[in-house]
Amino acid sequence: MNPLYFDHGATTPIRSEVRSAMEIIWNETIGNPGSLHDDGQKAADRVEAARSQAAQALGASPREILFTGGGTESNNLAILGAARHPRNNGRHIVTTAVEHPSVLLACRALEKEGFRVTVLPVDRDGLITPQQVEQALTPDTVLVSVMAANNEVGTIQPIAAIGKILRERNILFHTDAVQAVGKIPFSLKEWGVDLLSIGAHKIDGPKGTGLLYVRKGVRLAPLMHGGGQERGLRPGTLNTVGIVGLGVALTLACQEVNTANERWTRLRNHLWNRIQSEIGGVTLNGHPEQRLPHNLNISFDRVEGQAVMLELNRYGIAISSGSACSAGKHAPSHVLSAMGRPPEEAYQSLRITLGRETRQEDADRLADCLKEVITYLRSLIPGE
Repeated sequence: MNPLYFDHGATTPIRSEVRSAMEIIWNETIGNPGSLHDDGQKAADRVEAARSQAAQALGASPREILFTGGGTESNNLAILGAARHPRNNGRHIVTTAVEHPSVLLACRALEKEGFRVTVLPVDRDGLITPQQVEQALTPDTVLVSVMAANNEVGTIQPIAAIGKILRERNILFHTDAVQAVGKIPFSLKEWGVDLLSIGAHKIDGPKGTGLLYVRKGVRLAPLMHGGGQERGLRPGTLNTVGIVGLGVALTLACQEVNTANERWTRLRNHLWNRIQSEIGGVTLNGHPEQRLPHNLNISFDRVEGQAVMLELNRYGIAISSGSACSAGKHAPSHVLSAMGRPPEEAYQSLRITLGRETRQEDADRLADCLKEVITYLRSLIPGE
């Protein structure tokens, strides 16, 4: 049987249109975008064309697009850069307990520098409320960082409502949108964010490339020092090939988001209905409705998620027992722990994430194999 990939929340295959655009750069563009000769300017033109592409896809201006090495770097630059800039007054940061490690650890680094960080708790579905954010604000708050959609359980946060509160108070607002872009429709204006992070490899683009939307007028301190690339905020030779791939991938993801959202929702619900009715003893993690359309995070009673993952791998099926950034760490998910799940339930979790090419027959094969695997693993439990 052909292998099946259900771990698109970790990374996605590069789609053909993106690969074709990147191959042109590999074959025809050898210059450094910072060089003044013709080869360098040809590369620079490619970068600026991709910047315009990305800006148009997001509804921003090209000047507001800053290319980075991925979502983690974008998150770090947004949080550390905003907090450390001397003209951004305030020493208080607000975030949530279910953020990506690149956000939580950046905030922890700021605490060591004397900043105060408020980490908002979430409910059992992984949600915070705009009222929680509002109540956490102080005259010293310089930045709020809330992810648009959770990378593990898929819960979508009320970003627009939070943005409205922060605009009225002139407080900087960052959102990690790495998992949300291309999965749910959104508007920068409606969300009211000042900083937004994207990683190309989550939207059928290349690894090692991302961007940070920086609203006009927002000031950041650089994390690195060197050349003057990317307005001095991200020095280093630009990854022309990756940037071109990101521009194409983001354009296509935003153009197709409504159709993809509807298809994924139908497919995810079909898979969930089969798992519930045919296997049983299963719990849905994350909000039942306010969630990413391609994400299904579940826990099977009495069976460890990692054991299920390894058994499915023998069937040629790839899924995740958590987020890719925590793979190999024998510790319960910090997201599920923050949602009030005891360690034994957190260890039982599986993350199934659909992709652009996932078909219903693929989902049905996964459901069939899951039924076999869960039945087998439960049969090994004494007394079962």
